[in-house]
Amino acid sequence: MKEGKERGHSMSECRIAVIASGRGSNFEALVKGDTGKGRIALLLTDNPDAPALDRASDLGVRCMYLHPGKYRTRFGIPEEENWVSALRDEGIELVCLAGLMRLLKGPMLKAFAYRIMNIHPALLPSFPGLESQKRALEYGVRFAGCTVHYVDEGTDTGPIITQAVIPVLADDTADTLSARILAEEHRIYPEAVRLHAAGRLTVEGRIVRIGPE
Repeated sequence: MKEGKERGHSMSECRIAVIASGRGSNFEALVKGDTGKGRIALLLTDNPDAPALDRASDLGVRCMYLHPGKYRTRFGIPEEENWVSALRDEGIELVCLAGLMRLLKGPMLKAFAYRIMNIHPALLPSFPGLESQKRALEYGVRFAGCTVHYVDEGTDTGPIITQAVIPVLADDTADTLSARILAEEHRIYPEAVRLHAAGRLTVEGRIVRIGPE
């Protein structure tokens, strides 16, 4: 890191952990997608009953549950420190959030600065947080989509890596729009991971620049 810039790591193999609280469809998309030098080495969850654990077992990916602490919407600081230790013990270089329902506020962000990605079902900075698709429809937008971004201290406020845009149809419901956005999530998340693992992403302030191969 120099002069406020961060670049994705380039190495023979980039070990990746996916953190999920629920279904794990984006986790599966990352495992099956083209992530280049990135390899999904671990599924980590804050929910011992997460269906993502079954997906990990079926896909042959090591999985681990760690207690998140007493808060419903964020990690406790001691617990987050335990997560950092577990990720370091596994040699993790990149963390991908895939439906994590708690916010990261402390040690993880410091230990993995510009090495935590998230996928959000809206065209950020519009409609951060929950029920993005429903709110987009209520607002009357003509286009919706999804965003992969690096994670910072805010809610869906980190530097944007890539986005996908889809038209909103006249008969769309929150469910139909969500399903079409999810298909795009599965497409662009592996792409963003591939760029990071190849060392092609540079962060300059809020701008993520994509370098040549």
